[in-house]
This record gives sequence, C-alpha cells and structure tokens, in this order.
Amino acid sequence: MGLWRRMALVVVSVVATPLVLGGCTTERKAPVRLAEREVPAPELTLTPADRSRDVPVSAEVTAQVTGGKVVVVRIADDKGMLVRAERREDSSAWVPTVALRPRSTYTVEVIAVGDAGRTTTRTTTFTTMPTSTKPQVTSTLYVANGRTYGTAMPVTIGFDPPVARAARADVQRRLFVTTNPPQPGVWSWLDDGSQVYYRAPDFWRPGTTISVRAALEGLPIGENLVGDADRTATFRIGRQVALEVDNATKQMRVLRDGKVIRRIPVSLGKPSTPTSSGKMVIMEKHQRTTFDTRGEPNGGYVVNVADAQRLTWGGEFIHGAPWSVSDQGHRNVSHGCTNVSPANADWLMKVTQVGDLVTFTGTEVRLEAGNGWTAWNTSWEQFVKGSALPVPAGPRPGPPATPRPGAVADGSPTPGPTASTD
Repeated sequence: MGLWRRMALVVVSVVATPLVLGGCTTERKAPVRLAEREVPAPELTLTPADRSRDVPVSAEVTAQVTGGKVVVVRIADDKGMLVRAERREDSSAWVPTVALRPRSTYTVEVIAVGDAGRTTTRTTTFTTMPTSTKPQVTSTLYVANGRTYGTAMPVTIGFDPPVARAARADVQRRLFVTTNPPQPGVWSWLDDGSQVYYRAPDFWRPGTTISVRAALEGLPIGENLVGDADRTATFRIGRQVALEVDNATKQMRVLRDGKVIRRIPVSLGKPSTPTSSGKMVIMEKHQRTTFDTRGEPNGGYVVNVADAQRLTWGGEFIHGAPWSVSDQGHRNVSHGCTNVSPANADWLMKVTQVGDLVTFTGTEVRLEAGNGWTAWNTSWEQFVKGSALPVPAGPRPGPPATPRPGAVADGSPTPGPTASTD
C-alpha cells in the first residue's frame, strides 16, 4: 500500500536570539552557550552510494539521518536538469516521478538540519544500468485517465506472468494511490499473483478523485524478471448504482442512492451451466458484441448480442436476450449469463457504469477469486491478509447499510479473455 506526497524543497534557517536577563542585580552573567564543537552535526548516509554503477532505472533515493531531519533533496541529471521526486509517506525515500534513463548519471544533494541548527550536506553520484535484457512482466492497469467509474471500482493491476510470492513486497512498494478526499485503502494479492487490488474498507464516496501510479519500469522482480512500464491514471467516482439479482425470485433490483428504481425479470444459467453467486463488478460495456464459445466447455455456439456488460473473465455477462423473454422471471435457460429483455438491457446500459457492484445470490456455484474483479467478494479482514507488506492499524468498514456502489457510464477498461456465455 502506499499514499505518497510531494516534498517541498525548503531550506530551514534557525536564528539564535541572545537571552537578556533583567532585574536589580549588581552582576550580569552572559547566557550559557554550548560550544559549537560540542553540538554534533546531523549524520547522513545516502543510497545509492557514491559512484554506484548499474543502478536500476527504478532507483529511489534514501537518506538515513541521525540527530536531525532532512530539509532538502535535489536530484539532477548529467545536464543539470532537476528530476522531480515524491517523498514516501513514511519519509523513508524519495521516488522520481518518472523512471530514470538508462546509461545516465545522476547527482543527489541532501541537506539535513539538527536541533541546534547545524546542517550537514551530502552528495552522491550514480550511473544507471543499460536497458535490461531480462524478460519483462507485463502489467495492465485497469483504469483509464479521465474516466468516471462506479463506487465499487477497485484499482486493479494484472501481471503476466504472475508475480511470485517472494517478489510481491518489492512490487507493492512501487504501487501508489492517493484519494481526494482521503479514503485510505490496502493492496491485496490474489493467491496466484496474477492480479492485485486496492480498495478501502467501504465503497468509494461519490465525487472522489483517485490517482494511481504503478512505477514498475525497470524494477527487478525476482532474479530473472523486470517490470515493463510506469503506468498512471487519475479518475473520478460517480453516483451510486447497484444491481442485486436473486435466483429464488428470478428478479433483478436496480438501486440508485440506496433506493430501488426498477425491478427486472431475469433468466440465469441453467443447472448444467449455472451463474456464479457473489459480488461482481461491471468490467466492460458493449453496445454490440459476439459470443464465440467454440472450443469452450459447454459451448460450441456463435451468437450476436446487444447491450452486453461483462462481469467475469470466464464470460458471465448481463445482456439483452430476445430469445428468452418468455423464460425471464420464471426459469433459468442461459449458459451462465444474465438474460434480460432488449428493452431492459438498453435501459440498464444508460444507468450502469463500469465499476458498479452486481450481487448474485442463491445460485448453484460460488464466484471464484480472480474470476473478474473480485475485491469485494471477501470480508475486509480477509482482504487485508492479501497484502505483501505489513498493514498498519487503520480504518475499518462502517456499519452495515444499503450497498452504495455505481455511477453513470462512459468508460471501458482494456478487455480481458474473450470467452463468453449467454
């Protein structure tokens, strides 16, 4: 996890004012001063060490200080151009806002000031390594800059190949999220390392702005892999919309701001191809698409559908199904998708948004972790156990209330696997 903020480059000046004693006395004594030689200056140790070579382009600047605090950090390239950097929240390091250039030399100047006003300045010069020839871990950030998403939208990053457990802490330390207004959250990994999610204990508040950076370019990931790129996005959270689907009644409830605004008859997956029960998030929205399940278990068909909204990587969608209107509200006949009438599917497309929560209850199977963006399909206590770094004591979920996710549509993330059900 990690919130990050910019360090202001400030030089601190401490002015000593002579102490004047007044009163009726025949003897005045000068104030007692500690000799300058008895006041130790702060001690500074910098990393990367001076004259270091083959430093990864993902390098951070650390400044360990004893007897004072750091007040200035300046990083410059070999042309004298300043490099912007962000201070970690715990002040343990300064992270350049973009990856450093390969085969380049950088100079860092750090100034620390002690309690008595004495300062220490240290510099270090290092050279970055050539572009790595190691295989890259391909990362995918499933949010887009400038988009608006639903309040259940987890910040999701996918990895191919998956990140080994021993390397996850190093990767997680390079994932940064800020929220405005503040709503702290936690990163949590799937067991297989293929995805990591960031969310808060409760759904995002409507109107929240979220900025994310996956600063992975050139990052050593284990002994044999490196990160592929720096990826950033700033997006907004929209209004509250949630869908609740009950297999017992074959009905969908559509809620906005916690109030039911429509009930929609549905037909879910038949017993041989059941729909999953659990908390899903709308991942994609398509006005028209084609389901091609040739080669898939229980598949073998090609069908064009309208107003389709993806819920899982495995191919569960909500979509218009004119062929099953007479079954909707009565029996399940699909291959796992949620069938609704063309008119209701068209209406839903205008109401929902990528990032809205969809909850299914009463079906024959449970949603598998990682089959879609499943960050909400577990308790907060279980979710935080998926962090590769220690999680400090922080906020906990609020009291149970009507679910409050969702918003208004305009965005679709990068598609995942294309297998679909109907």
